[in-house]
Amino acid sequence: MSNNESPDNLKVAGLFSYPLKGGRAVAHASASVLTSGLQHDRQWMLVDVRHTPARFVTQRECPLMATIDVQVLADGSLSLSAAGHESVVAQLPRASGLIKAQVWSHETVALDAGDDAAHWCAAVLGFGKQHVRLVRFNDSLRRDCNKKYAGDSGAHTFFADGYPLLIANTASLADLKNRIGGSAGELITMDRFRANIVIDGLPAWDEDFVDTLQIGEVTLKLVKPCVRCQVTTTDQRTGAIVSDEPLNTLARFRNDLTFGGVTFGWNAVVTSVGRLSLGDPVAADYRF
Repeated sequence: MSNNESPDNLKVAGLFSYPLKGGRAVAHASASVLTSGLQHDRQWMLVDVRHTPARFVTQRECPLMATIDVQVLADGSLSLSAAGHESVVAQLPRASGLIKAQVWSHETVALDAGDDAAHWCAAVLGFGKQHVRLVRFNDSLRRDCNKKYAGDSGAHTFFADGYPLLIANTASLADLKNRIGGSAGELITMDRFRANIVIDGLPAWDEDFVDTLQIGEVTLKLVKPCVRCQVTTTDQRTGAIVSDEPLNTLARFRNDLTFGGVTFGWNAVVTSVGRLSLGDPVAADYRF
């Protein structure tokens, strides 16, 4: 544990958004941070319409989602590409194209992006042509975060699992890789944890004791450790699952009984918005 003083030379080492929930990360040199998280993060989602309401699809059910490259175009539409397939552009859905959708226990009404994008996703991922739809968050609605952890911050998200941002620490990853050891440890890269902001300069696991991070005009409050699932076992380049790491090793020293699973990284809410860039200095305020 830290001596409660913010270490020197903390900086932003990574900025990532995931416009398509479950799709490949988009790396940024700089990005706007809103109360909902990084701009465009998890604004689009794939749903399985064999459920009522249509249920969200992620790498948990479909690891091949890791192979879909995404780009948000200037008009807000979404370009999708994957090896061996022609790319497709999902246009901004019409307000009349509504579909009931579910993310975990949250039910909402999303905007359907149409047949071309849906059929492309089905072909790439091996779904039946009529089984999945691509949807966009309905901006006329709002999805508030759990106030038990987010408090009165006003935090809300699009289709993220629960909170606007996920914060990770390079030193914690280095320690985890060392504990796994060998070639298996080398395979565990930060992209498996799908963080939004990666911090360099914190001692390993010190994020467990950080209350807030100040990055220029942006203030982030760390509110809940992130319980990890089988997505962390998926190679984010290929969509392949080659072992049960890092979950096996995390279970030996990061099993949090309070939250019911192994943890890596922290969920955060945004208490002051602004813009971040790689290399920005970071100040950490510890809880105790």
